[in-house]
Amino acid sequence: MKVTQHLWFEKDMEAAIGFYTSLIPGSSVQWISPLLAETPSGPPGSVKVASFTLGDQRYMAIEAGPLDPFNHSFSIMVECETQGDLDRLWDALKEGGAVEQCGWLKDRWGLSWQIAPTRLGELMNDPDQAKVKRVTEAMLKMVKLDIAGLEAAAAAAG
Repeated sequence: MKVTQHLWFEKDMEAAIGFYTSLIPGSSVQWISPLLAETPSGPPGSVKVASFTLGDQRYMAIEAGPLDPFNHSFSIMVECETQGDLDRLWDALKEGGAVEQCGWLKDRWGLSWQIAPTRLGELMNDPDQAKVKRVTEAMLKMVKLDIAGLEAAAAAAG
């Protein structure tokens, strides 16, 4: 069995997946193809499907006009080792979109992303629950997550 995430784009699917795969190392577009048959979304050739990877995750996508807009119930989470990588992804994905609290943003196509440092997961899994609480409280005050700020909260005297 294989598990693959599937995204439905109203329009601009090729631009979106080209952009996404350019940002995340180890990503690529496998194929893009028009559907050559009549579909509920349009005449032959008007609907496109694609296969691509983002890092180590497989995705399919369809561009088939409006249906349901993207929402928070599905997001792509990218864990970054460095603040530089986090900043680069954040700045690129927020362009034309909207930033949100706690490392969330919506890109220009409306897709939700969580851009988080790998270190956050480590800090949130610390056996010292007072430290976890301080880190959580610091994170909840952030828009773009800041590794140094999270580390400072973890190191603060309880």
